[in-house]
Amino acid sequence: MAEEQHPHAILARAARYPYEAPLHSFVQTGGRTVELPRLSEPDLDGRTAVLAYGANASPEVLARKLAALPDVPLPLIYAELVNFDVVYSAHISPYGAVPSTLQRSPGTYAPVHVSYPTEEQLGVLSATEPNYELRELTGHDLHSEVGTEEPARLHAFVSRHGCLAIDDAEVALAAVEANPRRFPSMGELEVLEQVRHLLAPELDLERFVESSLDPGLARSRTAVLRGNALPLAE
Repeated sequence: MAEEQHPHAILARAARYPYEAPLHSFVQTGGRTVELPRLSEPDLDGRTAVLAYGANASPEVLARKLAALPDVPLPLIYAELVNFDVVYSAHISPYGAVPSTLQRSPGTYAPVHVSYPTEEQLGVLSATEPNYELRELTGHDLHSEVGTEEPARLHAFVSRHGCLAIDDAEVALAAVEANPRRFPSMGELEVLEQVRHLLAPELDLERFVESSLDPGLARSRTAVLRGNALPLAE
């Protein structure tokens, strides 16, 4: 078995979700990441404001997803999203992780980025998100780090499957330091263990994540999680 396909390596990759993201604004151009200074005004003309609250705020992930496109700069503005939290989604990702989605949480401030992709970049990003739909967010407030105007319309990739429910409650991502929180929080490994215990208690965690790389098995496991999922509150 190749090293990258070893169960330990597969688990290690899943456990890295949501991948490291800068705690500041930046511009991603191909594989190059450059910090965007405060009070700067990047050219956002003709671009769509899309919330990046999970892996799509990671330079590593963006470089991989956009590798086939020309090296057109993609600005990401660091911000606080008010009245929402970042929680786990009720599905298994193609690489075996339990990824994130959004849930309303009155009074909570969640650190996020707002990305401004071109039409071509947005098309490519959308194609990598089969478990999500692009929706316009309402009922939120946004506090941006740099001197850009708040977007008149803010979109986000929202899980098609709803929010993962553990003990009948949403679970926030411990990697996202939102405050104050209404939901309990867990790290990726802890959530994977909870999901493994529910779906395949006969497997150890490495074998569970490895087996979830099978698309059919991932779909059937997602169907179970979805059956108890909580919707995005309106």
